[in-house]
Amino acid sequence: MNEVAHYKFDVQGYLILPDVLNQDEVAELNRLVNAQNLPEPGLETNDARFGGYLSWGQPFCDLLDHAAIMPYLKVILGDGFRLDHYYGIYMRAGTERLNLHGGNTPYDPPEYYHFRNGHMYNGLTVVSWNLTDSGPEHGGFCCIPGSHKANYPCPQEIKENHVDSDMVVIPEAKAGSVVIFTEALTHGTAPWTARHQRRSLLHKYSPAQQSWSKTHIQPPAGVSLTPRQQLLFEPPYFHQRQSLFDESE
Repeated sequence: MNEVAHYKFDVQGYLILPDVLNQDEVAELNRLVNAQNLPEPGLETNDARFGGYLSWGQPFCDLLDHAAIMPYLKVILGDGFRLDHYYGIYMRAGTERLNLHGGNTPYDPPEYYHFRNGHMYNGLTVVSWNLTDSGPEHGGFCCIPGSHKANYPCPQEIKENHVDSDMVVIPEAKAGSVVIFTEALTHGTAPWTARHQRRSLLHKYSPAQQSWSKTHIQPPAGVSLTPRQQLLFEPPYFHQRQSLFDESE
């Protein structure tokens, strides 16, 4: 995570990593999703999610500690972070927005951004894998950059009209790209207007000692995990937690 990425995440609360997956990798993940014959997504955001995909094939599990994201998560969350929960989003044209939520104020203990002694410290942090294009022309992830450090609550007027607010951005994120953001950022989902289906895989990581979810997820059955991937399913604790990185990383 270089100097520019440090600065951008500190200022914005999110980063976009383009072209992390190539066309063949994206196609294979989409093929595996298609093979599940999922029902048509609903037009409400609660009906536009799916879970359990880590058991659908090795390519999904290989995203958990993908080499492109690990250096960023080491800085953002510190060593020993864990997978808290995960789910997929799929949307069709006409699917409604997900209202803006999150933000530094009011303070939410599991979703925070702090800066102390030259280092950032984050609570729940999201890595969103884009399997299709999203952005201003299509919809998808939207946010208020910098709101992870806001001192006032987001006004209701902005929450209710967030697509029309000049404070809200819908960043372009092509298929194969990754969006990393702190849950302390005020964020949501813009309505989906594209002809193609939105497909995003959201992995939500917590620092070593913390759990956002009431239950602790278990490793997927029937899929081989590497030793490091297995560590991501450890329950929350801090003392003597094994490192996710070898000395070369």
